[in-house]
Amino acid sequence: MIGPGVLPARAGIGLRSGHVSELLASRPPVPWLEVHPENYMGGGRAGASLEAVRLDYPVSLHGVGLSLGTAGALDRRHLGRLRTLVDRLDPCLVSEHLSWSTVGGAYLNHLLPVPYTEETLAVVAEHVDQVQEALARPILVENPSSYLRFRHSSIGEPQFLAELARRTGCGLLCDVNNIYVSAWNVGHDADAYLGALPAAAVAEIHLAGHAVNDADGRAILIDDHGSPVPPPVWALYRKALERFGAVPTLVEWDANLPELEVLLGEAQTADGILAEAAHRQGHVRAA
Repeated sequence: MIGPGVLPARAGIGLRSGHVSELLASRPPVPWLEVHPENYMGGGRAGASLEAVRLDYPVSLHGVGLSLGTAGALDRRHLGRLRTLVDRLDPCLVSEHLSWSTVGGAYLNHLLPVPYTEETLAVVAEHVDQVQEALARPILVENPSSYLRFRHSSIGEPQFLAELARRTGCGLLCDVNNIYVSAWNVGHDADAYLGALPAAAVAEIHLAGHAVNDADGRAILIDDHGSPVPPPVWALYRKALERFGAVPTLVEWDANLPELEVLLGEAQTADGILAEAAHRQGHVRAA
């Protein structure tokens, strides 16, 4: 089995169920893989397939169900199932979203936004501490995509994430597509956003495509992970690498899942950009 440790500063792919059999059969030379742990907590055939993948590839777990921003308590059963999976797989990284998705014991099929206030910061920091204690490791927290702004938010989003990292010791997962989508939808300055994140805390980058929807004559970007990474996101990615250095990067594709070869091609493009950044910065590139 590939041992624990830091992911290589290379570009991997989000492994979805539609590609697992092909990947196991062909064993393409992709540097690392990321999966949603919720798809594997039940064990069974899916869990066995993931364990087979883990024998040959570094794996990262990217959760969607912890609901770090919920106003109530964390779901201890969900956290316990995640801990069991982490113990079994020993992934290189574990990450979650800055969002909430549970209320009154019910799960909602959305990653919902939180207001950026001191009260919210205290709640999220407490939950991150609880998760890190349960997993006996630091986690990464991902910036969301935004479609609205809370009027009473008193802290900027990157400043909120920076303070969360300072208080809890968690790392940050910088989703470049989410930054671009939010900048378009609610008027963030994408370059200033990158500049406000603490570079030392950013341990992973995500890339993805997005959809363009018309809302009463105004274009709204939707973070649907259903298309190739568009040129403006590639451009912002290059700026992110200038800011954070050669950081392990993942290409996500969830909707309209393409052939595995297409997804690997996107990762190869990202890998080339990473290699250029590492060369400029004088880094030794991992195999």
